Amino acid sequence: MTVKVIGGGLAGCEACYQLAKRGIKTILYEMRPKKFTPCHSTGNLCELVCSNSLKSIGLETASGLLKEEMSVLDSLIIKCAKECSVPSGSALSVDRALFSEKVTEKLLSLSDFKLVTDEVIDIDKDEYTIIASGPLTSDSLAVSIKELIGCDYLHFFDAASPIVSAESIDYDKAFFASRYGKGDKFDYLNLPMNKEEYDLFLNELIHAKCAEVKGFEKNLVFEGCMPVEVMALRGENTLRFGPLKPVGLYNEGKKYYAVVQLRRENKEGTMYNIVGFQTHLTFPEQKRVFSLIPALKNAEFLRYGVMHRNTFINSPEILNSDLSMKKYGKIFFAGQITGVEGYVESAAAGLIAGINTALKIKGEETLIPSENTIIGSLLRYITSNVDNFQPMNANFGLLKPLDTVIKDKQLRKKEFSKRAVNDIIKFNDTVKNI
Repeated sequence: MTVKVIGGGLAGCEACYQLAKRGIKTILYEMRPKKFTPCHSTGNLCELVCSNSLKSIGLETASGLLKEEMSVLDSLIIKCAKECSVPSGSALSVDRALFSEKVTEKLLSLSDFKLVTDEVIDIDKDEYTIIASGPLTSDSLAVSIKELIGCDYLHFFDAASPIVSAESIDYDKAFFASRYGKGDKFDYLNLPMNKEEYDLFLNELIHAKCAEVKGFEKNLVFEGCMPVEVMALRGENTLRFGPLKPVGLYNEGKKYYAVVQLRRENKEGTMYNIVGFQTHLTFPEQKRVFSLIPALKNAEFLRYGVMHRNTFINSPEILNSDLSMKKYGKIFFAGQITGVEGYVESAAAGLIAGINTALKIKGEETLIPSENTIIGSLLRYITSNVDNFQPMNANFGLLKPLDTVIKDKQLRKKEFSKRAVNDIIKFNDTVKNI
């Protein structure tokens, strides 16, 4: 039995490693250097086109915990990253060229691995395949994916608002209500502002620094998905007649000048999405400007807003939690195309897709880590039935709540990490010899 893996990025390479080390013949197809994406400049596997940082290594962070979980599961990407690390404080950063060389070297050393530099256009529904083509999937392959999953379930533009931790919101400066009383009272959490607060927020928003927009992304913005800072530039009242409209929101008879609305991002209510705040602002500027909203003064941002070219599927509609397709069980998806955000998150999806493809080939039941782990909770999030599905990165807000209440934030995160590591060790004991 041979598995075809499409895409030589972090997810594809991790999936190949998990398969080949388990004795399953694996062919990795990477179209570079024959055909390039708008971002890549080499034909190397695992070319890092943005930052060379894989974020924090501390277990008090979700990113650090994710790396620890992957280390337990013998991740190729984390192993190579550590071998190619460069000094960067508490973060894991790599020498890009050396990292790429190391990943390629380790894969080619596996007897059951083969690399083919060619573009895949057609997908065989009856062939074991892992699609890990990334956010810059070629147009030809995207056509095949659309035919495979249905055109309504493939997105080419990622416009997501920031998400904040529920526990970091100042509820003394917020109230629950649905506009005009429609729906459940707790559908929206409303953050009011008076004129002085709104004017300050508006001024800082207009003058905030935006992230660089790549040339091939400049024409992606459309009226139905306008960045909040662009709306602000259209006039001082544009936001007040748009996403910050105070009309129809009642709280003990009080009237407000402007109201920011938050919507639950998960069933547990541990995360809230800032409605209508898709943005091009840099991450530090989002933190600075959006924290001017009184109720978000001390907000913890679990995910920042983004607007960029990003091919991803509607995973809740398409995928099982093990990353296989609901319709075609031999086809798996992995990496950013599934709706995970970030280098390490992409590799983690590749790791699980590789393990589960191996399990299925060997006639075993597919598995994912528990919801106490970052990997397990992230995969459950992207494959759950959520409205308006948007990509997600690793964060503690995804985890199942602790059995006991711990008020100290740092102690609570340490307890989350302790529980997750215990569970990932148990998961590894189950799959390591398969």
